[in-house]
Amino acid sequence: MSKTNPPRGVSRRSVLAAAAALPLVTIWSKPARAAEFNYKLATGQSLDQPINARLKQATERIREASSGRLDIRFFPASQLGSDTDLLTQVRTGGVEFLNIAGSVLSTVVPLAAITNVGFTYSDYQQVWSSVDGELGKIIRAQIDKSGIVSVSKAADNSFRQISSTSKPIKAPADLQGYRIRVPVSPMFTSLFKALGANPTSINFNELYTALQTKLVDGQENGLVAIDAGKLYEVQKYISQTNHIWDPFWLLGNRRAFNNLPDDLKAIVRREFDRASVEQRGDVEQLNVSLKEQLTRKGIVFDSANRDAFRKALADAGFYKEWKDKFGAAPWAALESVVGKMT
Repeated sequence: MSKTNPPRGVSRRSVLAAAAALPLVTIWSKPARAAEFNYKLATGQSLDQPINARLKQATERIREASSGRLDIRFFPASQLGSDTDLLTQVRTGGVEFLNIAGSVLSTVVPLAAITNVGFTYSDYQQVWSSVDGELGKIIRAQIDKSGIVSVSKAADNSFRQISSTSKPIKAPADLQGYRIRVPVSPMFTSLFKALGANPTSINFNELYTALQTKLVDGQENGLVAIDAGKLYEVQKYISQTNHIWDPFWLLGNRRAFNNLPDDLKAIVRREFDRASVEQRGDVEQLNVSLKEQLTRKGIVFDSANRDAFRKALADAGFYKEWKDKFGAAPWAALESVVGKMT
């Protein structure tokens, strides 16, 4: 097995350095022996996200552990298409493996959105107890029924925070009539409408200009995305709401994965599991260092009254609506970790 060890600490600089090692087109040297299986792994995540560095390491370990029998070429940063395109490709076999956010996967596997329910998880202990436990099993079973397979533990697409130009968002009243940018997702739109805001869907590559021209008052994203998009130049406040947590799921094309012998399947699962666990630690540490960096750049951080937000959502019928959509068993698995929400 490769002796690539996880870093003791992670910083924005170290993540960027690792990302810089990922070429825009990944070309592997020919293995000593011809591979029995030549597969592709694609991601839609930008090069500066830790998930890409960890997945690249995993493909190298898989090649080594399989003695070159399985060669997985790595295509990060939307080289093979957008998230939507890649989701179609992994289902049809255009790519054999895909790393994708749960919020995007929910367009094909609706239950994947259950981890996006607003103001549920209060910390990472609850997150991993949930997705590594009963709820994760239920979600993976639904993924497996959709023509694709889940091949590893979930990785961390991070907690999302609300940023603003004019005021910190500390309580539900601060969102009344607030124009906030959200991704194209029924869950995100439902959440902010229930809190009295006016959510607007805008592509991320257009977000900086939308904030700069005051088309929207604020936005919500993880600190990695806020920093990478230089949103600190057009925002003043970040409220640490942790209002939504989103996973990364590593998916496999069913036929391609099932074609692998059992020993290669075991290697794939083992090494991608390791990549997910190491990436979790990267993101948690990176969030700490990014908060320090963003503070030095002029961002003012505030905490939010999560209990008040959860009560407002319950009063608006938000939790009941989504409980009815997801079903009793998945909802019970969620509440067994985060407590009663309805």
